[in-house]
Amino acid sequence: MGSTSAHNNEGLGRRDLIKRSAALGLITVPTMSFLSACASGDSGGDEKVEKGKKTEKNPLGVNESAPLEIVIFDGGFGTKYAEDAKAVYQKTYPKAEIKFSSTQKIRSQLQPRFNGGTPPDLIDNSGAEQMDMGVLVGKKQLTDLTPLLDAASIDDPGKKVRDTLRPGIVEMGQFDGDPVWIMYYAYTVYGVWYSETALEKLDATYPENWDDMLALCAKAKKKGIAGWTYAGKHPYYLPFSLYPFIAKIGGREVLDKIDNLEPNAWSDPAVKAAFEAYYELYKKGYILKGTPSIDHIQSQTAWTQGKALFIPNGSWVENEASKTMPADFKLAVSAPSSLDSSDKMPFGTIWASGGEPFIVPKSAKNPDGGMEQLRIMLSEASSKNFTQSVKSLTALNGGTDGIELTPGLKSATAALEKAGDNVVNPRMQDWYVKLQKEQIGVAGLGEMMAGRATPAETIKKIQGFADAAAKDQSIKHYKHQ
Repeated sequence: MGSTSAHNNEGLGRRDLIKRSAALGLITVPTMSFLSACASGDSGGDEKVEKGKKTEKNPLGVNESAPLEIVIFDGGFGTKYAEDAKAVYQKTYPKAEIKFSSTQKIRSQLQPRFNGGTPPDLIDNSGAEQMDMGVLVGKKQLTDLTPLLDAASIDDPGKKVRDTLRPGIVEMGQFDGDPVWIMYYAYTVYGVWYSETALEKLDATYPENWDDMLALCAKAKKKGIAGWTYAGKHPYYLPFSLYPFIAKIGGREVLDKIDNLEPNAWSDPAVKAAFEAYYELYKKGYILKGTPSIDHIQSQTAWTQGKALFIPNGSWVENEASKTMPADFKLAVSAPSSLDSSDKMPFGTIWASGGEPFIVPKSAKNPDGGMEQLRIMLSEASSKNFTQSVKSLTALNGGTDGIELTPGLKSATAALEKAGDNVVNPRMQDWYVKLQKEQIGVAGLGEMMAGRATPAETIKKIQGFADAAAKDQSIKHYKHQ
């Protein structure tokens, strides 16, 4: 994937000189390596409901009277979109008894049910207590969603569901070749989020290179405004802008090597340059005071209140922070600034990928019903409903015709257009959850951005975590094909 891995030593020499500082807080909140205790999720009752009859309107052969159980993560997107889609299922299959519930504690509530072989039929596996996808796939606890992808789409029976999805969605659900284990429903644009109004007040525009970023942070500091804040308790938010920054500097193959757990991947000069750039934000006092001890909501609130200009985040922030966001905020997102002119990828290089991962457990009683609910959610009507109600794009390609986009959505769509083919999709957060959240995030980037470790110490520590994960035979390993 991507550009050549030869590095311009001259350009990187300049970077070393400048000692860019980077605080990279990675993925958040301690989370047990999910299902580590699971001997087998297939134990227990694996009795399936009887298959229904396949018809043009029922391409998956759903049993029309079989019960269906759905569990939705109640986070930044809320649950109304899923309840609305459930109502469509109920109308389509009036004899079906549907049990619908929501929680923020996905792992602690559902892991015991996986262990006992009695999981729900459809799960939105998201949030701080997300179950580890790599472990679920490795333990063969998920249903292959290929029948859903090959089924006729609701809006155009001549088109398969897979042909209606945004680029990269199908591949994201794959771990080893063909089976597709996860359907990512939202389409998330990650990057550096800001208020155009706040920048206008400083007579500034978004800084397209790091020297301009530092100059703008210095200008803001004089007015008592911090340059940056982030979710200090969940420093896994930092990679949302840091990972594409690394790719921009050194090429997308640097991220591939990191995902592949290659030896010395974290010692790449692009990683060093990016970490040093972020660390400089800490050293110069451009991070909002107290940031290391606040969570995602507190950091977003400080940012919407104008206490900081920039925050690394995903496009769910428009909905999640809406209660505290002023009407004249003019929410916008940008790709990371360039480090300098020797960057391998152009300004505009951004991370965008599927979000809100839905899974159908292998031992679900009604897997066809779970997939049918996803087919309904991937209709144009459900997709538009999601976009309008939670201010985020979905996996359905398009799906925004005729609806008025909010400022953040407009900006995210423009950022995707600007990026073109320069969209990166790091897989660490779905291949190795514990490594990404607890180790790279909390123990690595979180400590560095709080000023308790230097970039060099942090790189060495993170490389150690990655090497240990590569040697750990108890976890399944994945590689970019």
